[in-house]
Amino acid sequence: MTDQDTLVHARFIFTTGRLIHDRIMRITAGACMNAARDDRFADLSVPQMNMLLMIRVREAVSVTELATLLGVSPPSVSTMVDRLVERGLLTRVPSDQDRRKVVIRVSPEALEGISRVEEMILGAFVEMVEAVGPETTQKWCQVLQQIKQVLSSK
Repeated sequence: MTDQDTLVHARFIFTTGRLIHDRIMRITAGACMNAARDDRFADLSVPQMNMLLMIRVREAVSVTELATLLGVSPPSVSTMVDRLVERGLLTRVPSDQDRRKVVIRVSPEALEGISRVEEMILGAFVEMVEAVGPETTQKWCQVLQQIKQVLSSK
């Protein structure tokens, strides 16, 4: 493959990845509005919902780890976490490994609402998988597995 081919492929992967990302953001925004039936979720921003989903997947993270994952400063994350703790969506608890360290977890009361949001996002992926068909889906999963391995090794 030539350098030009590599650039064309990289641009296509980037733009298609952005399309998928933008679709997820729209679904997440809609899910935020839908989840607003629960007062704790009322007026959540998409970044706040993304933070909740990220913490849910990892189960427990420190403020520093969360800041790294989100690409923002620890004080910004700490402020957002404070707001979500006040709403009863997150909890701060001592780490099991290091009592001096505090970890952030999704509160048990918020899990149901977050599960509804995850189901909406998963539904969008189900639609994409059905639209592209089983053969393409299998190839997509194989490619993503390779990408996951590359990203995990860095």
